[in-house]
Amino acid sequence: MSLSRFMILLAAIAFAAPANAEIKPHVLFSDHMVLQRDKPLVIWGTADPGEEVYVSLSVKTADGKREEGKAVKADQGGKWSVKLAAFPAGTDGVLTIKGEEKPTPKDKKSVPNSVTIKDVLVGEVWIASGQSNMEWSLQASPKGGGPEAIKTSANPNLRLFMVPKNAIPAPQITTLPGNGPTDSKWALSSPQSSAGFSAVAYFFGQELEKTLKVPVGLIGTYWGGTPAEAWTSKEALQADPELKYYVESLEQRKKTYDPAKEKEAYEAALAKWKTAAEEAKKAGKPAPGGQPRLRSEPGKGSGDPSSLYNGMIAPLIPFTVRGAIWYQGESNAGKPIEYRNLYATMISDWRKRWGDDFSFYCVQLAPFNAGNPDGENWAFLREAQAIASAKVKNAGVAVITDVGDATDIHPQQKAPVGQRLAYLAESRTYGLKIEDSGPAYKSMVADGPKAVVSFDHLGGGLVAQNGKELTGFTLAGEDKVFHPAKAVIEGDTVVVTSDKVQKAVAVRYGWKNFPVVNLANKAGIPATPFRSDDLPFGVTPPKK
Repeated sequence: MSLSRFMILLAAIAFAAPANAEIKPHVLFSDHMVLQRDKPLVIWGTADPGEEVYVSLSVKTADGKREEGKAVKADQGGKWSVKLAAFPAGTDGVLTIKGEEKPTPKDKKSVPNSVTIKDVLVGEVWIASGQSNMEWSLQASPKGGGPEAIKTSANPNLRLFMVPKNAIPAPQITTLPGNGPTDSKWALSSPQSSAGFSAVAYFFGQELEKTLKVPVGLIGTYWGGTPAEAWTSKEALQADPELKYYVESLEQRKKTYDPAKEKEAYEAALAKWKTAAEEAKKAGKPAPGGQPRLRSEPGKGSGDPSSLYNGMIAPLIPFTVRGAIWYQGESNAGKPIEYRNLYATMISDWRKRWGDDFSFYCVQLAPFNAGNPDGENWAFLREAQAIASAKVKNAGVAVITDVGDATDIHPQQKAPVGQRLAYLAESRTYGLKIEDSGPAYKSMVADGPKAVVSFDHLGGGLVAQNGKELTGFTLAGEDKVFHPAKAVIEGDTVVVTSDKVQKAVAVRYGWKNFPVVNLANKAGIPATPFRSDDLPFGVTPPKK
């Protein structure tokens, strides 16, 4: 063997299994962290191959002090993982991870090889994920009470952890580092840490902490403008006959991708754009929109299938959590029927990989004109969210028809959103006796020209939110053409009529991209948009 080849081999061995490496826990295990109560706790990290690692946790609980420890050996790749028994809620925790003592390079004396993680709390841990409306921060919501919330956000029992953005072709084992106050590290909620954190997640966590009276930890992992397929693993997409085309399309793009040609095309397009911009400037006109961008390598774009699962979900597995909240769907609104399967597949994928059918609650898309306020693709997407949630079970949908904005896809009223997600968790995950939903369609009975609609989740009774006549109902007769309709609350039902319908056949409520609706229950939660018909998407008869 030549000397050069021998040196390369030595370098490879050294890289694969570094000698005398310090013991290192996963980045999720750091000072100020929150561990999930009442579930077995998985703690993991890296060390030297074959090294014995001892993990111990000590927590102050309501009935005294609880301690537990367990030893494990790192595998040949230097990875180790232990599972500790469930702990009750507690504070003042210390997580200690000890390896074998190792000599220093100079004097060969043994030195401690351990990590001590302090200020550990045990309570409730939730993942907050999705696209821009989940990413939307408190500081970006001046019209939604963001500045006031930031000022009063100091709370040692609410902790925040942010996963930095990372779109990548293969699953990662840890998160990227970051420069923000919560990037890849836990921080106490404060004006400094909360300002840039998800407003929806913050209000959700604030409500849970106040109601449950236990510590709450929030893991934010979100990216604006991203589709659900980016948050789903390659294996899950590939295994579904209706979704595998995402993977096949990506693989085809990888085969034809030429970075040199891409750069050449980008530079040519940019030069052309700059010339047009200069000419526009000389003519006193605005620069042309759509400045060219260099296309990312396939698999590294935030919209590529599985790219965000790989970089922003896989690194969190198998950290023990109670559940997840999700605000996404705008980027999939063009394929609302597919979303019924895609969203359900994503939820099942996460649960399978965690080995836990944890709670999963999403936000129904807010009213928005989406280029056509009377269009229906967002209505069908809202329906898809509900269908998928019912399919996977232990899931639910928070309705926010009362906080939309026709001209802003990012409505700033995030407090009601977070609170309604919390109501779902408090009721369905924690078993509290509260109303967690607005009126939900149960059935329709046709009575000549009238449609009598019954609901679940009456919440003390049906009301019009603004005390005015009900709005947002349409009625169809035998021709299946929907007409604006008059709706009146009669006891626990709503009676719907239209002077253009002689024999009621179907009723819809809030079935638009931007519905103007006001039905609610006395618990103050708006009704879920619905339809009693099953007409296919895209072939609805025109309204007259």
